[in-house]
Amino acid sequence: MKNIKAIIFDAYGTLFDVNSAAEKCKDKIGDQWEGFANSWRTTQLEYTWLRSLMKRHKDFWQVTEDSLDKSMKTYEIDSSMRNELLNLYKILSTFKEVPEVLKSLKKKDFKLAILSNGTPSLLKELVKSNNLENIFDDIFSIEEVEVYKPDSKVYDIPIKKYQIQRNEITFLSANTWDVSGGGNYGYNSIWVNRNNNTFDNLDYVPKHQIEDLSKLLDII
Repeated sequence: MKNIKAIIFDAYGTLFDVNSAAEKCKDKIGDQWEGFANSWRTTQLEYTWLRSLMKRHKDFWQVTEDSLDKSMKTYEIDSSMRNELLNLYKILSTFKEVPEVLKSLKKKDFKLAILSNGTPSLLKELVKSNNLENIFDDIFSIEEVEVYKPDSKVYDIPIKKYQIQRNEITFLSANTWDVSGGGNYGYNSIWVNRNNNTFDNLDYVPKHQIEDLSKLLDII
């Protein structure tokens, strides 16, 4: 880790809790809220991969709307909740340790950035609503290349901006496919395994696995 010049974070599921929108409505949704939230997220990811393969790009907000519509039908959730859920998705909460960890990293000599499927406006709103302005040097969106992770064009973006080598980046994600995507590209990828899951078999095994971002401070 001595040669690291930039620490780059995935956004959704890594810094920001993708289930927090549905959780804030759990009294209305009922006991199925968590299953519904997982369906929304899984469908959202599937649509990003399928659209990349089909070369039928829609931005992340449009994909988020489409995947919500499908999941609401699947779980028979009243359509009157659609706008409420979408508005809450724009201001997802961070995981509890995230703000303090980022503030600690800001004091160190690294570039700090987000590399996400999200649109620039969505990511900026998330950062602002969680009082994380002035933390990140850059917020990189796949909209620069109009293809979703784990396409290598996405992982190229910070390399081109910072003019550094692939192994000079530490990349953190809670998504195993994203950890593998960055790792196979050449990043030093770290898996944020918040839920004690099993890593996928995708030709990459991260050297470090942490249960939350606070453990990153021990590694660096």
